[in-house]
Amino acid sequence: MWFNPIMKFLLRSPLHPLVSNNIMLMTYTGRKSGKSYTTPMNYFTLDGALYTTSTRERVWWRNLRGGAEVSVRLHGKDVPAWAESIVDHNEVTQALVQTFQANPRLARYMDVRINPDGKPDPADVDRLAGERVIVRTVLK
Repeated sequence: MWFNPIMKFLLRSPLHPLVSNNIMLMTYTGRKSGKSYTTPMNYFTLDGALYTTSTRERVWWRNLRGGAEVSVRLHGKDVPAWAESIVDHNEVTQALVQTFQANPRLARYMDVRINPDGKPDPADVDRLAGERVIVRTVLK
């Protein structure tokens, strides 16, 4: 993506506070290539872990199947972490429900309606869970 180099620069600079409240850098190793990759990604915090979503069509998250050591640049500091992709439909659904209850603005951004009881619309979440994976990152 054209803006990735800009985000990498910002997140590594003294200007990181402009974007680091919801964007981090994740560095991971490709399973087949053995190369190191650094990617900026949106994140949100839930129950002490960092979560990000990705479309299933993208391939970067496949490097985290079964879990992997990663490094994240978070609020101007590099921190070792463990990240894993969640691909099971039921687990993705459950994570999305928790996420949207904690962050209703994110639900609107992902075109998921919030019902009057404060819970995300089950049909919307089910649709989205079929299109997305979740990456859960735990700092060490």
